[in-house]
Amino acid sequence: MSKVLSTLRYSAEHEWIDGNTPAKIGISQIAADALGDVVYVDMPEVGAELTAGEACGEVESTKSVSEIFSPITGTVVEVNQEPIDNPAILNEDPYGAGWLFTVEVTEEGPLLSAEDYASANGGEIA
Repeated sequence: MSKVLSTLRYSAEHEWIDGNTPAKIGISQIAADALGDVVYVDMPEVGAELTAGEACGEVESTKSVSEIFSPITGTVVEVNQEPIDNPAILNEDPYGAGWLFTVEVTEEGPLLSAEDYASANGGEIA
């Protein structure tokens, strides 16, 4: 069963956000497991203005292509090069080395607690 970290909050579209400033964003293990082997990641550039709920990138796997939706509104301040160089890191460590980008938050979108996200998607709280 896919892990859902209790220390994070989640969007309905399977992105996670930590509680730091700036906020770190990634995709959940549930999403990574559903995608299968990730082969390509497209992310917003540093300085990009994101709007909560709008697409800001793509994750391509051997099964499909899925959009990355921003769970928050704000400005991208850092992009993690690791998933660009090694997309498989999203399958191997989606909550660690596979984080995607950080955002200076101006407004949060609707977010779920770990418990609510796990309950809605069949994950296991870790």
